[in-house]
Amino acid sequence: MNTSLLIWIILAPLLGALINGFLYFYHIKKQKVSEIYFALIGTITPLISFLITLNLFLQMLEEKVIFKQHIFTWLNVEKLNIEMNFLGDNLSIFMSMFVTFVGWLIHIYAIGYMKNDEGFGKFFAYFNLFLASMLILVLADNPIILFIGWEGVGVCSYLLIKFYYGNKENVLAANKAFIVNRVGDFGFLLGVVTLFFALGQVDLSFGTIEANISNVSNELLIISGFLLFVGAMGKSAQIPLYVWLPDAMAGPTPISALIHAATMVTAGVYMVARFHFLYSGIEEIGLFIAYIGAISALLAAIIATRQTDIKKILAYSTMSQLGYMFIAVGLGFYSTGLFHVFTHAFFKAMLFMGAGGIIIALHHEQNIFKIAKHRANLPIIGFTFLVGVIAISGIPPFSGFFSKDAILAAAFQEGQYLIWAIALFTAFLTAYYMFRMYFIVFVAPNHHNEEYVYTSKTITIPLLILAIGAIGAGFLNLPAIFGGNHFVDTWLSQLNSKHIHMDHTTEYVLMALSIIVAATGIMAAYAKYANFDLSKPEKEIGFIGNKFYIDEIYDSLFVQPTKALSTFIDKIIDDKIIDAFIMSSSTTFINIGKKVAMIQNANVRFYAAFMLVGMTCIFVYLYITLGL
Repeated sequence: MNTSLLIWIILAPLLGALINGFLYFYHIKKQKVSEIYFALIGTITPLISFLITLNLFLQMLEEKVIFKQHIFTWLNVEKLNIEMNFLGDNLSIFMSMFVTFVGWLIHIYAIGYMKNDEGFGKFFAYFNLFLASMLILVLADNPIILFIGWEGVGVCSYLLIKFYYGNKENVLAANKAFIVNRVGDFGFLLGVVTLFFALGQVDLSFGTIEANISNVSNELLIISGFLLFVGAMGKSAQIPLYVWLPDAMAGPTPISALIHAATMVTAGVYMVARFHFLYSGIEEIGLFIAYIGAISALLAAIIATRQTDIKKILAYSTMSQLGYMFIAVGLGFYSTGLFHVFTHAFFKAMLFMGAGGIIIALHHEQNIFKIAKHRANLPIIGFTFLVGVIAISGIPPFSGFFSKDAILAAAFQEGQYLIWAIALFTAFLTAYYMFRMYFIVFVAPNHHNEEYVYTSKTITIPLLILAIGAIGAGFLNLPAIFGGNHFVDTWLSQLNSKHIHMDHTTEYVLMALSIIVAATGIMAAYAKYANFDLSKPEKEIGFIGNKFYIDEIYDSLFVQPTKALSTFIDKIIDDKIIDAFIMSSSTTFINIGKKVAMIQNANVRFYAAFMLVGMTCIFVYLYITLGL
């Protein structure tokens, strides 16, 4: 069904970005503009996107239709035809719903967080552009348009991570994120190119690719699937391309919430789900994806147990939860993986926003032990933070339990017991490090008689709304043993996703084991940190505290050799060889020119003699060759 509304889901935040951008230039060049105008434009435009998406969602529920919109033909060269088309099917509308809703709440939160910041208007311009880029990615009808949004979120993340560019560390963090993601993006682009040549199609729409995928050899499918997943490794911070994510915490907390909850890092999971027709036919790559997800989840969880920065703990938790999502989609349970994307958006956005409220209250302190020493009275933030850590730990009836348990059950059902065991142990670590953070920040005695109160409605109201989602979102895909109707699985049935089918006894046992493991992690954290002596704070030392020295290894293996090679090319190849050759050649030609120029002496007799010699040579040549 054709509609003109799809483009407006994207245009609303895009226009917000443009208007806020022009207002900001007017603000710094001509006359001061009130923050109210930036805030209104910045928050109303995502709301418009959400309302349009909601309208389309309700129409799809009632009429069982799929929306498409043709904008224009972008490129038509021989066999390559690229249409600027947008697709509103069950998958894209599902993603757009919570991307716009959670994104809108984060925009509201940003008003309070960024209040009185010199770059307030610039921030909202970038923020709106970030959301628009993600929506292009989600609504794209072909991989080329998807790639535009894919690169758009990458550029916006760079701009926002280095938002406070006066700090060198922020700039380095942004550069790191940008470069690492370019590595992944190059793989993604090569995957699309491979797929194009394998298909030989003039139309690269997802529908055409799916209809003709059976004509592609298994070898090319494996190559293309692997290269596409390299892109997902970068965007969704999976090993080995995850090192940018913790450093990305240099940006303002609202952008951390947006990156980790509703945009960018979920793009990789979405992309794999969008190419479900490709990955369903190559189980080798699917299993590879699942193992990458499992190892990434475990590695991130282990590192998080020794971190002291509240935002970096949450960053590693995001990497870990993304690992769960890749376990699900890698094993062919696409709707299950996307269900965890959905529930994760609520509690992770809430946790980051709660962390931001704590950081603001403590004058931008991020060390959890220092935060605890000077604890502020934050009843709403404290409550919502507790909801968030319970949800991510997988305790029923909170949303994280249902989505995480479904992933564990999927791995067990497929007979991937090693992946299941890794995921189960990671669940224990998740509960441990998340409650470690909670007990230190909110519970451990700090021996201070007075705690000051900090409140801001633009911060607390979005937190309370998200808390509802963190508690209740799991019921949208309630297991059949609890009388659920699997709404999410049904809605995403187009993905040909596998579903969990096992006897109730096994399912109950797996659930009980999951709860016991999570509860054990909570009790271990309580025993160690509920009464922790804050005068002896933990430090990021040792093998785990230094994140397994992965950054140092990458620096030795890739960064320093690249710098050395660049220096060699610059100082030796460029200066000593290329430049020297060009300068030497130039000098030679100049000297020859000077010698030749000597004949231009303005002496008429010399010119006449020169002509006579020339004519004589011509006559001699004609006599010898022609006999004249």
